[in-house]
This record gives sequence, structure tokens and C-alpha cells, in this order.
Amino acid sequence: MIKLSDYLDPVSIEKPLWGHLAEPSCLSHNLLISTASHPVESITGFKIAIIGVCDDRRSPNKGSAEAPHKIREALYQLSRLPGKAKIADLGNIKQGPRFEDTLAALKDVLVYLMENDCMAMVLGGSSAVIPAIDRAFSEQELSYSLASIDSRIDFATDRKEPDSYNYLSEIIYNRESTLASFSNIGFQTYLNDPQVINRFRKMNHELVRIGEARADLPEIEPCFRDASFISLDIGSVRQSDAPGSFAPSPNGFYTEEICLLARYAGLSDNMKVFGLFEVNPLLDSRNQTSALASQVLWFLLEGITQKKSETALIGKDKNGRFVLYHVSIDDMDEELVFVKSTETNRWWMKISSQEGKFRYLACSYKDYLKAGEGEIPSRWMKAISKKF
Repeated sequence: MIKLSDYLDPVSIEKPLWGHLAEPSCLSHNLLISTASHPVESITGFKIAIIGVCDDRRSPNKGSAEAPHKIREALYQLSRLPGKAKIADLGNIKQGPRFEDTLAALKDVLVYLMENDCMAMVLGGSSAVIPAIDRAFSEQELSYSLASIDSRIDFATDRKEPDSYNYLSEIIYNRESTLASFSNIGFQTYLNDPQVINRFRKMNHELVRIGEARADLPEIEPCFRDASFISLDIGSVRQSDAPGSFAPSPNGFYTEEICLLARYAGLSDNMKVFGLFEVNPLLDSRNQTSALASQVLWFLLEGITQKKSETALIGKDKNGRFVLYHVSIDDMDEELVFVKSTETNRWWMKISSQEGKFRYLACSYKDYLKAGEGEIPSRWMKAISKKF
């Protein structure tokens, strides 16, 4: 067991001069906040923990280290969540003499949270810290799926020092990594190397262009349902809505869309870590981007408080909660098996391996309709290519 005060600095932000809501109605009353006078020393009983990483080294996005402070200022002023959500704000990872020391500290804290079944919300800083999250999963030998909401696929075809725009290179080239699958939501073709796009598609990772995602946002929810780690780069939001970004684009998600995606993330059955990165208060306009980031986190938390974990119950529930549908497709030796929840109307596909094992993969009603028309869903094709 680690001592949290060895790894984290307490939260220290100024109280706002004026707020829209009375203090008892604010989200801060859902939180136990680690401060210098009242440090949080144990996460016993908490299901969600907030961690700031005030470090922008190994990134061109200088100024993003200030983001956790600004995001918290806005987050604490939003309305409290219904129910009795047990959330602890543990403070900020101590900045080590070297960037690698910061990564090691973050990894140790995340391992501690995972071992205690506490979901982590990581506030960057830059996405250069993401390898630490990979190491936390890998140290525990936990196979995991990463879903990234980003306008860019952060991978470089040439070997160079890891930074916030090629962190995937470090993870994918690392033989000890337990990353099993990767999804990129909202990439913009003109911002990416065609070689990188082709490489990831050949590896059967799921890439969803911004136009495809915006045309049918509910189709994105299954990408999050099975993900253990969900990452959001604020650069995925269009510049007019989120100006506080080092590498903005005039295209991207609208604010309402990114908040809906955050809520889908909160409803995930498997999420252990959520990370929000690349907000830069020095480039922001009237704290607009920090305010958006805080609202993204609020919708994430709302989703978490309302989620109904179902995947593990499929095949075990005796109350008729799940309905099975068998679909035959020409030229296939086996039937496709779909499962629908009568409570949430969510769908899954049964995926079998050559070793006789099987699992249930999140999918959508549209996948079922495609199968009924004789078309093999792309999600099924990608899934059977991966070992489990």
C-alpha cells in the first residue's frame, strides 16, 4: 500500500469571488478534496478519484501544466450530482526532477487505485503522460482497450523521442504493453499521415472519421463500453468552441457532441481510467476551454452515477433481462449470436475463439440489422482477428 502524500500535492485553488449556485448545490459537495489542512490519506469507500498531472515537459504544448487548476475551478462550481457519488480529489502528482519520475509516480498511484477498484480521472497536462497509464495496466498484466477521442492518431512512423504527439509509438513498440485494441474517434484525415492510417487499419484497430462520428453519435457508444481506458484530447473539439488548444482545428466536435461522448464514456462497463489532456489556459479565451473541460467531466460523472454494468451478467441472468438472436449468413459455417438487453436496449455480439473460449463484444442495433441483411459487421471481423 502506498502513502498518497508521498506522491501527490494537495489541491490549492482560489475560491471564486462569485458563483451562480449556492455552495450546498455545487459539485464540490460531492467531493472529498485533499487539501494541505485536510489531506486524503485513504481511498477506502471511494469509487472515483481525480488526479491532476501539472507537467508539460516532453510536449510542445507549454502552459498545459496549468490546466488541472483551471479545470477544477470551473468543475467545483457546477451543480452537484444526484445520489451519493463517492468521489475523492486526491490532488496533483508531484513533479519529479525528470519527466520519467512523474510518469513513475502516476503509474504507482494508478496501480493502487485499480487494486482498490477505484476509477481514476486523470487531468493533464499533456498526453505525453499516457505511457504511464499503459504501464499501470501492463504491470498488473491486465489486457486493456484504449479508446481515444482525438483529431490525430498520435503515432510516428520514424523512431524518435516520445512526446505528446507520438505516445502511441512508445506503447505499440513496447513488447511488455498489454494493449489489446485501440479505437480512434473523430480523426481528421487531412491532419494525419496516410501511412499511419493504413498501418492502424491493417492492424484492425477501429478508426472513425469525424464526419462518420458526428453523423451518428450513438454508434460510438459501443467503442466506449468495452474500453478500459478512454482518453480525450481537447483538440478534437473545433477551435471556435475550444480555443485553448496548442494544435486546434477549425473542424471537430461541437461542445454538445463532446459532452454526449463523455456521458457515453461514463456509462462504460469496463472503464478504469479516463484522461483529459491538452487544455492550455495560456491560449484560452475567458477560460472557455477550461469551462468546457469541466462540463465534459461533469457529464462523464453523471454517466458513471447512472451506469448499469451488464456485460458480466450475460448468460447468468435468470430474469429474462437478455434476449438472444441467432443470425445465419451465407458462406459462414457458424451463426452470429446477438444479445439485447431489455432494460437498456444495448446490444452485444458473441465472439468465439479457436480455443473454444468466447466473450461478448459491445455492438449496436445497426450491426444486428447488417447481419440480418447478410453483411458481416466490421466489428465482428476486427474482433475475431484478435486473440483473447
